[in-house]
Amino acid sequence: MLQTIAAFDRIGEENAFAVLARATALAAQGKDIINLGIGQPDFRTPEHIVEAAIKALRDGHHGYTPATGLLATRVAVARRTLTTTGVEVSPENVMILPGGKPTMYAAIVMFGEPGAEILYPDPGFPIYRSMIEFTGAKPVPVPIREENGFAFSAEETLALITPKTRLLILNSPANPTGGVTPRAEIEKLAKGLEKHPHVAILSDEIYDVMTYDGEQHCSLLQFPELRERLIVLNGWSKTWAMTGWRMGWSIWPNSDASSHLYDKVRKLAVNCWSCVNAPSQHAGIAAIDGPQDAVDVMMKAFDRRRKVVVDGLNKLPGVSCITPKGAFYAFPNISKTGWKAKKLASALLEETGVALIGGPDFGVLGEGYIRLSYANSEENILRALERVGNFLAA
Repeated sequence: MLQTIAAFDRIGEENAFAVLARATALAAQGKDIINLGIGQPDFRTPEHIVEAAIKALRDGHHGYTPATGLLATRVAVARRTLTTTGVEVSPENVMILPGGKPTMYAAIVMFGEPGAEILYPDPGFPIYRSMIEFTGAKPVPVPIREENGFAFSAEETLALITPKTRLLILNSPANPTGGVTPRAEIEKLAKGLEKHPHVAILSDEIYDVMTYDGEQHCSLLQFPELRERLIVLNGWSKTWAMTGWRMGWSIWPNSDASSHLYDKVRKLAVNCWSCVNAPSQHAGIAAIDGPQDAVDVMMKAFDRRRKVVVDGLNKLPGVSCITPKGAFYAFPNISKTGWKAKKLASALLEETGVALIGGPDFGVLGEGYIRLSYANSEENILRALERVGNFLAA
């Protein structure tokens, strides 16, 4: 038997893709499946974005691009960042990557090693913990609690920092909970982090425009005191329904004080993925600079669905659900149903054809919850809720 290094045995998975595969297999067998599991907008990429990629190919843009991304793409990201956050960043600090995960990977392997500690949200995106364990660092969960509106607590987060802490991962608006951390709490965290200059921060802001009820996303970029140790993750996949395009961006510091993090990740790009394909980058520019009507339409639809989902979930036996303030997920509490979360999610898929994700797939504190994505039609959401209600009532 071949012997591999132990790190590869520590890699976890994103179980949403396993659920998607099983749902697809059941559908192929003729079963009527309603997929509320995958975190993917159910809208088409806007046509002007698609046309920009086609034009780029026809114009001959199909060769290698710089490892950091086309300058025009990085300029567009810097322009968009100024618009959405009020913060001016240099295109020389912007990195274009094939999706959001490479930024997570780069940041975590940069700071993770045996003996180090990395803080991450729990429940949270499962790849955070998976990559931390891959590096040999100790994963330290930051509790994300329902009673706190699924926002992180600055006080609780700061209390977990030790001299061994190398990286703190934050996510707001959040997957899987839909929680949005208020600005006042982020300000408190930023102030507290002044006492811990040895800690870098990875702020996952991929859902930045996806907020509701007047809630405003607060970017960590808005705190100058953190800039020399702050990595911001963002991208095109959610805002412009471009998940399959594999287009992400991140903003890195690159000074002596920051140990030239940007140049380090540039070298990693050269070694790992070389570059991001040119037509997708031209599409990305069109997404940022073109009309935003389709984004507005999508967000209004998500808002309507969000209300339908929360209302419907709170009518199910043994289920309660607080109203999510961001992203396109609900994270209902199912602890009073008598079911363990993953067993319930599996039973619902196999017996009712409704695909959901059990909370423990997002961390140990996810037990007692399931994640529901409302990136599906209102008609399908209502059908799914009816099936779940009948199952729980049986």
